[in-house]
Amino acid sequence: MEHNEEVIEIDLKEMFYLLLHKLWLILLIGILGAVAFGAISKYLMVPVYTSTTKVYVINRQDEDRTTYSDLQMGAQLTKDYSILVKSRPVTEQVIETLDLGLTHEELARIIGVNNPDGTRILEISVKYTDPDIAKEMADMIASVSSERMVNIMEMERVNVLEPANRPIKPSEPRIRRNTIYGGAIGICLTAVIIILFYLFNDTIRTSEDIEKYLGITTLGIIPLQEEKKKKRQKRKEIRESNLLLEVN
Repeated sequence: MEHNEEVIEIDLKEMFYLLLHKLWLILLIGILGAVAFGAISKYLMVPVYTSTTKVYVINRQDEDRTTYSDLQMGAQLTKDYSILVKSRPVTEQVIETLDLGLTHEELARIIGVNNPDGTRILEISVKYTDPDIAKEMADMIASVSSERMVNIMEMERVNVLEPANRPIKPSEPRIRRNTIYGGAIGICLTAVIIILFYLFNDTIRTSEDIEKYLGITTLGIIPLQEEKKKKRQKRKEIRESNLLLEVN
């Protein structure tokens, strides 16, 4: 059984010169993409502010001193604390206290929890469109979750290491990053489209293409410019002859 397989030959050198020839178009689309992404990020996307607070988790067995086992236990408790921060009882109490028009799922989605490696410090961050409300929510979440952690684990206390900050600049959208992404996407997309047009263009352009695809040997080549010159000369002669006839 015979299989007819079409093999696409790629001339990398020709493709390189094609991209070089279309470089102006690639750069133009890249610039337009960067401007579009930057404008959308700056004027259409809603700014989001991030407020972060830090708590220190440790469970002392002796009020007068801190032992190595206390530090180890604190490191384990931070994992439990990170889950408790987003729990429904905590979020619902925060929503009720601050009178937020959010659901449990919506509030849990904007809460971020991070535990730096090797520490008993928990970073609680909140992303919101209003910087003041973001700060209030971060502080309230730290307070409510700390109380709940103390009650559940029967701990002495959870210390607030650093109260939430009031963000001055929005954390999102990142206009510079989005502008760079827009330019890169525009450049890459334009280059890919040009390459695809090159690969799937079956137009016969040279005598080598005739021999390759049709299996016919070319006997001669008529330069396109020379042919155009002959046509222009012929049209000029016809116009001149028509003028002579009108004069006569």
